[in-house]
Amino acid sequence: MRLLHTGAVNGGHDKRPVPEVNPAPRSAVVVNPVKVTDLDGFRRTVNDALAAAGWPEPAWYETTAEDPGHGQTRAAVRSGAEVVLACGGDGTVRACLTALAGTDVALAVLPQGTGNLLAANLGLSNDLAAGLEVAVERGLRRIDVGVVGDRCFAVMAGMGFDAQLLDATSERTKKHLGWPAYLVGALRHLRDRPMRVTIRIDDRPPLRRRARSVLVANVGRLQGGVRLLTDAEPDDGWLDVAVLTPRTLGHWLAMAWAVLRRRGTVPRMELFRARQVEITSNRDQPRELDGDLIEPGRSLTAEVRPGSLWMCVPRPERHPDLSVDADAAAERGERLVEGARRE
Repeated sequence: MRLLHTGAVNGGHDKRPVPEVNPAPRSAVVVNPVKVTDLDGFRRTVNDALAAAGWPEPAWYETTAEDPGHGQTRAAVRSGAEVVLACGGDGTVRACLTALAGTDVALAVLPQGTGNLLAANLGLSNDLAAGLEVAVERGLRRIDVGVVGDRCFAVMAGMGFDAQLLDATSERTKKHLGWPAYLVGALRHLRDRPMRVTIRIDDRPPLRRRARSVLVANVGRLQGGVRLLTDAEPDDGWLDVAVLTPRTLGHWLAMAWAVLRRRGTVPRMELFRARQVEITSNRDQPRELDGDLIEPGRSLTAEVRPGSLWMCVPRPERHPDLSVDADAAAERGERLVEGARRE
């Protein structure tokens, strides 16, 4: 096994040294037991696959309703973990990356939720074998994170319609339909009234809009792997801000068609880049971080923390698209898991 990495962040924002290569790193698994049907079988699969790759047995930490993964990840770091494997939905992954931001401990994602947003941007879907393969190959990339208060996000933060559809989509529907369940939630809110927002981007004059949603993105894929922001890169030191202003069903259809066709310009969507952005509405709005609902509020302030997180990604690790090679990684992962079972 070899460690693949890049030692510099675009723009030179972060000068922390590259972690030392360790072919058999100490690891920890932070798992949400609610998201795993057979926890004992899951544990055997992960332990056996890591052992087949030459890794020592990982430490295991289970999340709770009171602590979705932040405290467990901090405990893993204190115990000497060099890689933390986050197993769960969006909330689990976000709690883990918040605890790891600013450290030299790498994050790997073993998706077990129904709509894992960071996993979608890595091209992993809910493929455990692919997640394990990406972890053991350790194609490392130091990526930016966004910060909202004391919480971090790796994909995007949002206010308005995007959070509404998350709130309108039940866990039961997601379990049965997968990511298309979000389309059902979206249909319930297409005709809702827009929010009046003031948007302050860095030191520029404020913008005033009647928007359905404002997204602050580090990377550009939504649930289901749909790429909304084609120019968003995870390590450029910027956040990409999208202001969505559809008013009619026709506007929504035109936006959806442009996104699915991957056209360069999406109608009714303005794009900006920011180091810091403050969004203020005239009333409380639903809000989300990395596909996980947070408490409603009238404002959302996000800033970029460049090069703060070591992320295990498919190879080649410097490609602008974090999901490149994910399909091949899935095939290699199947061989890894099957080989471990035969031993």
